[in-house]
Amino acid sequence: MDEWIIRLIEQGGYWGVGFLMALENVFPPIPSELIMGVGGIAVARGTMQFWPLLIAGTIGSTLGNYAWFLVGDRLGYMRLRPVVHRWGRWLTLNWREVEGATAFFQRHGQWIVFVMRFSPLLRTMISLPAGLSHMRHWKFLAFTFAGAGVWNALLIVGGQWFASYLKSVHHLIGPILWVTLGLIVLAYAWRVARWKPDC
Repeated sequence: MDEWIIRLIEQGGYWGVGFLMALENVFPPIPSELIMGVGGIAVARGTMQFWPLLIAGTIGSTLGNYAWFLVGDRLGYMRLRPVVHRWGRWLTLNWREVEGATAFFQRHGQWIVFVMRFSPLLRTMISLPAGLSHMRHWKFLAFTFAGAGVWNALLIVGGQWFASYLKSVHHLIGPILWVTLGLIVLAYAWRVARWKPDC
């Protein structure tokens, strides 16, 4: 299992990593920790290089977050509410959360876009209120790129560090990956099942 995942990332190359990172930020099928962490293992094995991997992953992260920013910026509050009401269950998002995240963004200012890149739960969510607040596009992209770049660099280095222990824990990698993916599916299913409209 572990070799299959590593090979999948390696064969997809930098474009594949960028695509997965963009997709992860629009609708998270595989967490960035797994994508960039496995990329770090590939760097340690010599099949990928640090800087191209970092740049590709960071561009992908930025584009995925920009998609949510544009949704907020173009639709605005009035037109977004019916979208959240209709599709919120599958996005696991309700209007109260949108309003809460927007208030949080407005309270803490634009630097929160940078800081939230280090939060597993809010790094994508904060893009929507940034768009609803009509943050300048270039500022959003700059803060997002910088924050995502730091986070992705840490994930790559973590993957390289993990690779140094790969032989001793080789038999555990497959189960760890399966458990991680299983927890993601369960968390999504739990959110869908418990979702209630509030708008």
